[in-house]
Amino acid sequence: MNRLHRGIGMTSLRTRDRLIQRLRSEGIGDLRVLEVMRNTPRHIFVDEALASRAYEDTALPIGYGQTISQPFIVARMTELLLESGPLDTVLEIGTGSGYQTAVLAGLVARVYSVERIEALQKQARRKFQELGIRNIRLRYTDGGMGLPEHAPFDGIIVTAAPEGIPKALVEQLKPGGRMILPIGRRTEQVMVRVTRTVSGYDRELLERVAFVPLLGGMQ
Repeated sequence: MNRLHRGIGMTSLRTRDRLIQRLRSEGIGDLRVLEVMRNTPRHIFVDEALASRAYEDTALPIGYGQTISQPFIVARMTELLLESGPLDTVLEIGTGSGYQTAVLAGLVARVYSVERIEALQKQARRKFQELGIRNIRLRYTDGGMGLPEHAPFDGIIVTAAPEGIPKALVEQLKPGGRMILPIGRRTEQVMVRVTRTVSGYDRELLERVAFVPLLGGMQ
């Protein structure tokens, strides 16, 4: 990791350690997730003008009406996805800044990530190249459809909120596979864990959250 990625001042490893301590105090207990987040330079996934705020536990704007999720949400969704054991292939709906993607890439064998905003996808691709991450496969497409040609997946993470559970994504899970996503309208959303079963799926309603809505189309 070069000097840029290690960070200095408000982006230093010491600053990251404080964030990890906060995540632990808020209930994140998976040591694998915490270690990967400690070593993933969030400051390179935000605008340079916001780099000094990169290790605050808050969402930040990344342009195009999108945000980089707050670190607690990234850690929580990742922990929920991995709770039942290690995964091989994971699909991410909404590459966005690429930060959640990079965290996943440190924990699973292969990440497929789709993004409907081409400019964001191109920026994320450059960041992965800078970091030397090679187990991410990106696709510029309408994320609501998933990637049926690469299904089934062990897990799916959705980083924007549909109003309900998308059947097309459930069908791309392996039996026993799980999907973590927010559902609901902008003013009232809840995190859900969906587990694929032989006859359909089970769902667990978790905590209240706030995400940008899952939109269709490409731009």
